[in-house]
Amino acid sequence: MDITKDIRPLTEFKRDTSRFIARLQETGRPSILTVNGKPSLVVMDAETWQETLDRLEYAHAVVGIRKGLAQAREGHGTEADEFLEQFGNGKT
Repeated sequence: MDITKDIRPLTEFKRDTSRFIARLQETGRPSILTVNGKPSLVVMDAETWQETLDRLEYAHAVVGIRKGLAQAREGHGTEADEFLEQFGNGKT
């Protein structure tokens, strides 16, 4: 994010919304909108928002996998065949 280009007053956004939307879609960069000189809102196009959500979901999955691998290395957990046997018998 380029602070000089991506932080704008809310009044500017309200005054020229169509130009703002075009810039958001063109650059893919979110904008921070200020109210009374203080950061208040973040706006971005839907495609960028979806990419952000996808990256966040991926990061959470990686954290979970790493945690599971660490637990397995420490001897925690259940062997797959034992788990599947219990799962099939409704004992989980």
